[in-house]
Amino acid sequence: AQANQAALAVAGMSLFGSANDFTHRELMDPMTVMHMGQQLRGATLTDGVDLSKAVSLGTSIMAVEFDGGVVCGADSRTSTGSYIANRVSDKITALDEQIYTMRSGSAADTQAVSDYVRYFLDTHRNQTQKPSQVKTASKLVSMLLYENKSALSGEMIVAGWDKQHGGQVYKCAMGGSLIRRPYSTGGSGSIFIAAHCEHTFKTGMTRQQAMDFVDLALRLAMASDGSSGGSVRKVIIDASGVERTYTGGVF
Repeated sequence: AQANQAALAVAGMSLFGSANDFTHRELMDPMTVMHMGQQLRGATLTDGVDLSKAVSLGTSIMAVEFDGGVVCGADSRTSTGSYIANRVSDKITALDEQIYTMRSGSAADTQAVSDYVRYFLDTHRNQTQKPSQVKTASKLVSMLLYENKSALSGEMIVAGWDKQHGGQVYKCAMGGSLIRRPYSTGGSGSIFIAAHCEHTFKTGMTRQQAMDFVDLALRLAMASDGSSGGSVRKVIIDASGVERTYTGGVF
């Protein structure tokens, strides 16, 4: 076991640099990063722990537009097979000041996509001296999912507010499909609440109505889906800024 651990450490240093070398943190071409990940995919330890098994966000995520902004929501359970790796994880990730993404599928894959898009949006903001649009962020997410569809496993929802179009919700499906929706759901829990959301959703909801809509839908998903649970995290985005809320109660 010690020999295998030493071999893995050497392999990691050769691919990503030493612990004190920060050059590996520079963002490279997405396909290069995926190739390096595939090189380590077969590495395992002899004590029975399989390092190649992905940590999955068996998940319930959603976002909805309201009159003046959007509400993003997600459960907080992260699982590896039947084992709950984290019951208070945060699946709502900031891409820009008023643009967020909700992640489902492979935690590593969707985190990598989020990091790339955040980097691209920072560069875009520095070059233009203007805030990025939600549409721009969603197209970047869609592009990365499409161009790396053979290596990535995950779907994402991008939501936010900008001066040009107000509150917007975009569904970025696995494989790169992109569509704007007044509301969108994703993850393993979404199939349990599809009919509920279609029946109770209405356009032009107020901020509080949208928050209640997201909260109830996610609670229903968590109650029905064994891969979803923990608590309900919500992010409300409008012209005034961003507000995070948290509804406790571990299922």
